[in-house]
Amino acid sequence: MPRTRSLAFSELRIGILAVSAVVLVTFVILMLSGTGGFFWQRYRLKSRFTNVNGLKAGAPVRIAGVEVGSVKSIDFVGDEVEVGFQLSKAMRPRVTTESLATIGSLSLLGQSTVDITPATKGETIPDWGYVKSSNSAGPIADVATSAGEGLAEATRLLKEMRQGRGTMGQLFTNEALYRELDRFVGAASRVAEGLEKGRGTAGRLVNDPAVYESLRASLDVLNTLLQRVNAGEGSLGRLLRDDRLATSMTATSGRLEELTTRLSRGEGSAGKLLNDAQLYDRLSATAGQLETLTARLRDGQGTAGQLLQDRQLYENMNGAASELRSLIAEIKKDPRKYLNVKLSVF
Repeated sequence: MPRTRSLAFSELRIGILAVSAVVLVTFVILMLSGTGGFFWQRYRLKSRFTNVNGLKAGAPVRIAGVEVGSVKSIDFVGDEVEVGFQLSKAMRPRVTTESLATIGSLSLLGQSTVDITPATKGETIPDWGYVKSSNSAGPIADVATSAGEGLAEATRLLKEMRQGRGTMGQLFTNEALYRELDRFVGAASRVAEGLEKGRGTAGRLVNDPAVYESLRASLDVLNTLLQRVNAGEGSLGRLLRDDRLATSMTATSGRLEELTTRLSRGEGSAGKLLNDAQLYDRLSATAGQLETLTARLRDGQGTAGQLLQDRQLYENMNGAASELRSLIAEIKKDPRKYLNVKLSVF
């Protein structure tokens, strides 16, 4: 009997060692996996996508490219696919309502993954909460399809160019256009050579320091002038800076506008002249009569016309005026000779 108890205890000890070894191995495996630790060190989140691109359960979940969890479930919810995954609780501050989940890939043709952008802003997502999703890049098949379409378009363009269509096609097939382009390049080369040698105004500006200094001096003078204007100096500066001058000009403009309004309404002599048709007609008639009178005087009609046109009449009147002046002079010298007054008393 004592030997039987000893064997049972040995077997029990071997069993305890085996269980301890299994627990130790399990602990080591969990520690080496480095994706979340024990179950009490992980928490679950979810996200929904329109296309998971071949994502499978067990696929890694990455935050900023670092693997921190794994996919646990993939289920259809209406037209979308709901992906459940677990993360290390140490990542909870980095996964907030501002984070985005996308379907990524370990390589160009590798396993699909769930990539989450870290975000310190926003609120922390609770267990079994949803992470906002974003459209991810298309699978390699879509990329190949797009590449094929691009190659087909490039082939079509090359065919059109060989047929001489478009500007590039004309450049490759049209000899006249090629010669024109060659002449243009030659002319541009000659212009550049002339500029380099200082020919012409532009060439002198590029190569002659005196021209540069003169232009710089002119710019300095202009800058000084602008500074004076900005400081309110001179007439132009006062016009820009002096409020009183601006007010005076505004008042003058207002008076001019008022005068124009009064003229348009026919007020005053000038307004009546502009707007009264009868006054205009009378002035026109007076001008016509003056023109007729002038024509008659020019033709020698009437006394005034004869006086202007008849030389003999002019000389006679001039002679009579001279004799009259002589008579008046003699009367002044000897008035008794010509003035004999007799008084008779009856």
